[in-house]
Amino acid sequence: MEEYFKDKVVLIVGASSGMGRLVAIKLAASGAKVVVTARREVLLNTLAAEINSKGGICHPIAADALDAELAQKVVKAVVEKFGRIDIALLNAGGAPALDMRQMDAPGVNQYMRTNYDVIVNYLFPVLEQMKLQRGGLIAQTNSLASFIGVPLQGPYSAAKAAGRLLMDTCRVEFAEYGIKFTSLYPGFVATEITKNDGMPAPFEISEEQAADHIICAIRNEVLDYLFPFVMRWQIRLALLLPKKLQFYVLRGEYLKEVEKLNNQRPPQS
Repeated sequence: MEEYFKDKVVLIVGASSGMGRLVAIKLAASGAKVVVTARREVLLNTLAAEINSKGGICHPIAADALDAELAQKVVKAVVEKFGRIDIALLNAGGAPALDMRQMDAPGVNQYMRTNYDVIVNYLFPVLEQMKLQRGGLIAQTNSLASFIGVPLQGPYSAAKAAGRLLMDTCRVEFAEYGIKFTSLYPGFVATEITKNDGMPAPFEISEEQAADHIICAIRNEVLDYLFPFVMRWQIRLALLLPKKLQFYVLRGEYLKEVEKLNNQRPPQS
């Protein structure tokens, strides 16, 4: 691992906690020059101090991924400091359990923004830089939920599906510039954000395990990497089901989860 990442300039979006933070620590330990960005400046500075104190190289830049202008400035700052971007990990987004019967259009659009726009805002400035340097690798943390309309995750699933298709198209259109793309599809990961999100989490893995999967996929330049393995095959099998059967299975799961959520709500006085 050390040889692949040594001296590579790596931009990690969404690195203040969770998988992004652990990936930053592990890649810096392997000799990468890591730039970390997220909204929470204090956490980024703490992460950078931890890495730099151990002899690694980590440069923090606080920015909101929803702001396209700020995202472009982050990419520019990375290039000004290190001269290039070899790898970009776009690791932003997330959502709690969402019952669309209780949502409106602005609410749905907001979750689309926080799971799709945050990727696009960094993707295209990075692509422009990688076109100039004639190469690089862009990895996006997507979700297994992008393959199926998961109950209580409708807007999230839709946004992730959009990101999946966008990356697939970029892979074709930007191949002439030597730019490679890795799409990462984790199942349930026990992070600070997902701890109380109201969603069931079968075959949940730790942040440490997820970070190792992400690094493995990037190092081997895998096009599509679904993990953990047991859920990879569950998704593939689910996609083979006739649509009507898939509907009945998902409908049954949805009703069970709605009942759980209703039971968790405090009684109204």
